[in-house]
Amino acid sequence: MGAPLLLIPPLTQLNTPYPATAYLSGFLKQQGYSSRQGDLGLDMVLEVFHQEGLKSLFDEIVACFSVDNLFNGRIIANRRLYEQTIDDVIAFLQNRNYTAAYRIAAGKYLPQGNRFNQVKDLDWYFGNIGVQDKARYFCTLYLEDLSDLIQETVGPHFGFSKYAERVARTAVSFSPIEVALNQELNYFDSILWKCLQRYFQDEVPSLVGFTVPFSGNLYGALKCGQWIKKYYPEVKIALGGGYANTELRELSDPRVFQYVDYITLDDGEGPILQILKQLNGSNSENIFKRTYHLMEGLVVFEDNATVKDFSHVQKPAPIYHGLRLTDYLSVIDMPNPMHRLWNDGRWNKLTVAHGCYWKKCSFCDVTLDYIGRYERTTAVHFVDQMEALIAETGEKGFHFVDEAAPPAALRDISLEILRRNLQVSWWANIRFEKSFDPDLCALLADAGCIAVTGGLEVASPRILALIDKGISIDQVAKTCQAFVQSGILVHAYLMYGFPTQTVQETIDSLEVVRQLFQNNLLHSGHWHQFAMTVHSPVGKNPEKYGVVKTGPVFDGFANNDLYHDDPMGAEHEVFSDGLKKALYNYMHGVGIDWPLRKFFNFSIPEPLVPRSLIEKSIKRKPLDEPEKHGYRFCFFEVQLSLGRQLGGNKEVKIHHRRGTEVIEIPIRVAEYLKENWRGFDFSVAPTLTYNETVVLMSQLIKKTPEEMFHQKWWQSLRRYWRIIQL
Repeated sequence: MGAPLLLIPPLTQLNTPYPATAYLSGFLKQQGYSSRQGDLGLDMVLEVFHQEGLKSLFDEIVACFSVDNLFNGRIIANRRLYEQTIDDVIAFLQNRNYTAAYRIAAGKYLPQGNRFNQVKDLDWYFGNIGVQDKARYFCTLYLEDLSDLIQETVGPHFGFSKYAERVARTAVSFSPIEVALNQELNYFDSILWKCLQRYFQDEVPSLVGFTVPFSGNLYGALKCGQWIKKYYPEVKIALGGGYANTELRELSDPRVFQYVDYITLDDGEGPILQILKQLNGSNSENIFKRTYHLMEGLVVFEDNATVKDFSHVQKPAPIYHGLRLTDYLSVIDMPNPMHRLWNDGRWNKLTVAHGCYWKKCSFCDVTLDYIGRYERTTAVHFVDQMEALIAETGEKGFHFVDEAAPPAALRDISLEILRRNLQVSWWANIRFEKSFDPDLCALLADAGCIAVTGGLEVASPRILALIDKGISIDQVAKTCQAFVQSGILVHAYLMYGFPTQTVQETIDSLEVVRQLFQNNLLHSGHWHQFAMTVHSPVGKNPEKYGVVKTGPVFDGFANNDLYHDDPMGAEHEVFSDGLKKALYNYMHGVGIDWPLRKFFNFSIPEPLVPRSLIEKSIKRKPLDEPEKHGYRFCFFEVQLSLGRQLGGNKEVKIHHRRGTEVIEIPIRVAEYLKENWRGFDFSVAPTLTYNETVVLMSQLIKKTPEEMFHQKWWQSLRRYWRIIQL
């Protein structure tokens, strides 16, 4: 039997592989095991979306459906144009056909279906030189048109980021999944089977491991398991990932084990190592770690305490060997510079810390291991992983996929990146907390941070307190300002429908979001409706939050999402379209000054939030520097030279990336800076503390530190200084 095979079932995303198999591959290599990996979602897409693949698809649709009755029927009428252009589109999205952009962006090359109805004059957005982006956006609409036709006809389960999601959603019983798995093979199932077979042609693995991060991956994984059981009964199958971790913690139905042999929970490294030890005979006592399996026809869960877990610091860098990295497609589903990051670009994915350092939010699954067990890595180890991934993949872009990356960890990682002179770009998920002050945000930008995403949730003081978010609207505004002023894009996760949230609070929350966009503090956002889960504080104690659990009745399989009534709250569902419509417009710079009622097809109250709420939060007095013990003044990639004397001042030239700025500084301060430059230069290891320097400089000009902070020269100089705790 061959090496274990780790597979990403269809479908997660087109632009970069989901990282679970790469994490496990790196770990298994560390433990002395070779492994293979693949992405069945990418395999399926590339199997269909090429010239011969489209010909077969169109033939199948014409044979099975009356084209005249299809909403997307005009695509069939233009099938020859799609067949002629599909290879160019895929090559362009794979960054292999650069010059095609000019023809695509002109708007007369690609056939256009219903998705193009939303396109008007895009020059206002892409300008005259945004040819590549405009072409990528058109290609994305082109693919989405084809996806709409597929869903309408031979592939109702198909989607570019999910496959048969409806089958697995809230599957308290395995019965509907079993029915779907035993239906007659559909067109896309046959494509999936064809792609799976390729991994068995040269070598039959001893174990196939499926990562199932979302409900939209479950059907594909189990369908593959069904075929493997039929044609390769000697091969063992394991399933793990986010779906199992959240949904299957009370599993008792044995029927799922007709398709898999093991289901693992939480971090997969320990469980899969024990399974492999059993398969190669070194685990003679059949000791398992956090694993479901069948024993005499019954589902048993084993979590042997004698088997050690592996700390975050012990784990090596992911390994992407075997994944088709150059074949992924960079798409733009929305022409927004922040929102596109999820789908555009090949990002190496890393985790700064295991779990969440806050772990208090009442809507969150804080009782589960992946959030509740917090463990930081070291900056040195983390940047070692970054360098290992750059060496392997050639990519210098990173997405830190934490629940919420700790500010102190990001600070240390940024300093380590700068110490090594590592030129990278990265983005991360954070909490909008006060630790992200202007100095820290500027440091992150110096080290390559291009964007952050964070949970604002419900922009209502009362609801934020109920959520136990640990932030205020005022703090969010100031934190966003610090990021934006450092050139970092900001995305907010937004929630509506939290228990007891009223109509007024929903509208007031939207007004706060509008003001954040109006003041250029947000670049994008995403609304989602509150979902009560069994692992959250709300799900465990709904009475405390004023809601009533109404179902569903657990029947042996999945148990996560809970139905509930909110007798004290609004009718939350009716606000969905209006909230999303408003946000979509704001993300494109449209409708910022429109009355909120314009986005709803029913009457809403006027917001009670003052229209200057956010503006007042971000208006700052001249900078007051608090005492910061243990901090250092640092200059990054800045050089200083002295110029001519002007009365009691001296010209100081600040040389930086964007040019040179001349500042007039009191002579004694200028000379002090020149003489002690090495004490501030980060590349030489700064030695001068913040408090000592402030006191000394204020004494040189015979002013108090508070008076000095208000001087124009100080505020100009401060733009280049970082106050960092080293």
